[in-house]
Order: sequence, then C-alpha cells, then structure tokens
Amino acid sequence: MAHRIRKDDLVKVIAGPAKGQTGKVLAVSGEAAIVEGMGTRVRHVKPNQLNPRGGKKDVVTGISLHKLALVVDEKSGKTSRIGYVHKVDGGKARVARQLKNKEIN
Repeated sequence: MAHRIRKDDLVKVIAGPAKGQTGKVLAVSGEAAIVEGMGTRVRHVKPNQLNPRGGKKDVVTGISLHKLALVVDEKSGKTSRIGYVHKVDGGKARVARQLKNKEIN
C-alpha cells in the first residue's frame, strides 16, 4: 500500500502525548513512521554474558501514520491532507488539499 507520508517529509503530530510537535520523517514502515526526536522509549534488558548487569536501553518506536499530518508551510506550521492527481504526461503527483491542490514535490 502506498503511504501518503514519505521519508524526509516534515510532519506535525496531531494526537497523543507528543501533540503539536513537528519533526522530519526518518523512515516509514508498515503503519508507523519514525520521526526525528520523537518516539523514544526505555526497554529493560535482562543480564546476559555481554551485559552482566543488565539495565535500561533507549529504543526508538514509530508513531502511527494516522497521528501525523504533513506540514505544507514551515513558517506558520500549517498542515494539510494529501491527495494525488494524474498529470498529462501519465505520472502522478502528490498535492496539498488545503492549498487548492498545490503540488508538494
């Protein structure tokens, strides 16, 4: 399935504990995106031969795609839904719906 949010997009979190924060998408996998500076959790590690004491480890978790909105104007932080239009030459282009179908990239 093609996702409307891609790597290197600037997104804003619209729901959850990080609501209102913006960041750059580092990767998209499945139904979640890894956003720069967000989604870090602490994982408790059991002792093993490499780490005899065990302890805590920071891991990065993804943010669900339905909690993210694409930022179309960086200065004001305005977000938009994303659509697709078919070009005359046969290609497809992503467009911002709130900006009257302005092409994104």
